[in-house]
Amino acid sequence: MAEITWGLATSHVPSIGAAMDNEKTEDELWKPLFDGYQPAREWMAEHKPDVAIVVYNDHANALGLEMIPTFSIGTAEHYDVADEGYGPRQVPNIVGDAELSEHILVNLVDEGFDMTVLQELDVDHGLTVPLSVYTPNPGDAWPCRVVPMLVNVLQYPQPTAERCLALGEALGRAILSFPQDIKVAVFGTGGMSHQLSGERAGLINQEFDRNFLEKIETDPESLSQITRAEYVEQAGSEGIEMIMWLIMRGALGDNIRRVHDTYHVPASNTAAALALFAAETSAEENTAAATAQ
Repeated sequence: MAEITWGLATSHVPSIGAAMDNEKTEDELWKPLFDGYQPAREWMAEHKPDVAIVVYNDHANALGLEMIPTFSIGTAEHYDVADEGYGPRQVPNIVGDAELSEHILVNLVDEGFDMTVLQELDVDHGLTVPLSVYTPNPGDAWPCRVVPMLVNVLQYPQPTAERCLALGEALGRAILSFPQDIKVAVFGTGGMSHQLSGERAGLINQEFDRNFLEKIETDPESLSQITRAEYVEQAGSEGIEMIMWLIMRGALGDNIRRVHDTYHVPASNTAAALALFAAETSAEENTAAATAQ
C-alpha cells in the first residue's frame, strides 16, 4: 500500500520564486526567509517522496474567472509551467502520475466530493513555488511526480474550511488505499495573512498567523470552524488561502510530528511561513486504515 510520509504547509508568494530565479536569496530582505527554510529542506532531501500531492489555487492562468471549479484534480502525465505574463519560470515542467490521480479521483467522488477533472493544465506559481521551496535546485527534473489539486479561493463562495479539512481526510484515505508501495507527500499552499488590494492592502495579522501555525498541528478542527468572513476579516482577502493547509493536515491523520517551522514578515508585502510535519503512522496502521475504507 501507499504511505503518506510527510506534509508541508508553505506560502506560494510568486516573488519567492523570483528571488530564487534571480539569485536574490542572500539579499538582506530575503535571507531571513531562506535561512528559515534550510532545516526543512535538509530534512526533506533525506525523505524524498515518490509523489507529491500539491494543493494550490490557480491565479487565473489556466482557469479564467469564467470557470472556477470549487475542487479539481489534474489527471495528466505531464504539466507545462504557465506563462504568467513575463514568460514561464525557468524550472522543469511537471511529471504527473495519472494512475494515482485516477485512483484519488474515483475515491473522492465515491466519498461525495464532486471533483472537476483537468486532463490538460498549465501550472502557475501556486504549484511551482512550493516545489522550489522543497527543492531549490532541481536541475533538469523535479525529484518526484506531482498530482495537482486545485481549490477555489479566488471567488465567493469559496469552500468552507470545514469542507477542506474533510476533503483532506478523504484524500488521506484514498492515498492509503492505493495498491502500489510508494511514498507520498502532501503540500498545502498559500497564505499567510495578506491583502493585495483595496483599503486594507498590505494587511498582515501576525497574531492570527502564529495562532494558525500552532493550531494546524494541535487543533485543526478549531481552524475548520472559522468562517469565510472571519478568514477574510482576520487574514485579508487573500489570507483565506490558508484553508488549503487544512486539506494537507486532514490527509496526515492524527499522529504527526512537527519537524520545523518558520515565519517571516514581510515577503513581498505579505506574511510568509513554512510548517513541515512528519506522518508518524505505522505501516500496520496504514494498512488498517486502507482496509477500513
